Amino acid sequence: MLFTPGTIGALTLPNRFVRSATAEGLADEAGKPLPALATMTGALAAGGVGLIITGHMFVHSSGKAHAGMTGIYSADLLPALTELSSAAHEAGGKIVVQINHGGMQCSPEVTTETIAPSAIDAPFLQAPARAMTRQEIDTMIAAYAQAARWTMKAGFDGVQIHAAHGYLISQFLSPFVNRRTDEWGGDLNGRMHFLREVSRAIRAQVGAGYPVLIKLGMFDAVDEGLTLEESLQVVAALQGMGIDGVEISGGIGGGKHINSRPGIKRREQEAYFRPMAQEACNVTDLPILLVGGLRSCSVMEDVLNAGDADFISLCRPLICEPDLPNRMRRGELERATCISGNRCWPDSPGAGIACKCPIAGAGGTQ
Repeated sequence: MLFTPGTIGALTLPNRFVRSATAEGLADEAGKPLPALATMTGALAAGGVGLIITGHMFVHSSGKAHAGMTGIYSADLLPALTELSSAAHEAGGKIVVQINHGGMQCSPEVTTETIAPSAIDAPFLQAPARAMTRQEIDTMIAAYAQAARWTMKAGFDGVQIHAAHGYLISQFLSPFVNRRTDEWGGDLNGRMHFLREVSRAIRAQVGAGYPVLIKLGMFDAVDEGLTLEESLQVVAALQGMGIDGVEISGGIGGGKHINSRPGIKRREQEAYFRPMAQEACNVTDLPILLVGGLRSCSVMEDVLNAGDADFISLCRPLICEPDLPNRMRRGELERATCISGNRCWPDSPGAGIACKCPIAGAGGTQ
């Protein structure tokens, strides 16, 4: 099934391989993509990736999470963003933009202050965050919607809302972070209000047919955080919000290696979010994208054939081998070369993500 076509909303894809959003670190201080990002994107498309999801792009100047993050908050960025979508299309690929606001996860190095649904300080945060005003909530909803419109204008094939990993929408969903007592907090229905309004505003900008996906954190991994039981209620509501596909992930912060577990060496270590995907399949008809330690072709095929997911999302393996899908299709290898060493992050500004593990012939060093 890996090499059969699949659909997400109006988007038809040639295979089931998805490049999961990865913070590439290849933008200048203003968030303008550097030429190297287009080169990387073209290589992924040429390598056989069915759908490329870009690294998260900040929708408002207050939402830049780290240095090197790409922006989609200004019309001035449209020419460079258009070059990025063209790089994928010219290589025969499809590409979706992941839009995001860092909220409490923004680095003090790139933002003057951090904001969150409620005032919060936690050991895993770089700085305390203050509570957002109602006016700021309205501003951020409009910023997500405007970013989605620019995504479409720049020629991308769809947009993905980032609602995982402790970023702003994830924070609104989390009872650990969201302690508000107004309509934006309280019970799960109140905590879902921000996501509902973001989704509604995006649809108003892009229309009914434009693909809108979401990356959803299914648990927080902190005390008093979002539970799987609550997150399944969120999944069940997504179709009614106009969402076309859901990528399953988890973790809000504070837990080491929640989303990128190191040392994936055996089949039984792979697909560590699979049980959550199985639960999600029981409450929605939306296509499920599964990420999390997938390395072996046989495991990927088993996930798809069992109906536990519709697409296979890969992150670190495609940093190591952007042509992995083509190599698997040709039968050259059964398992990705990636050893999950978690050495991908840039060493210096502008360097970008790259495999630095000791892998011969796969982008690493001997």
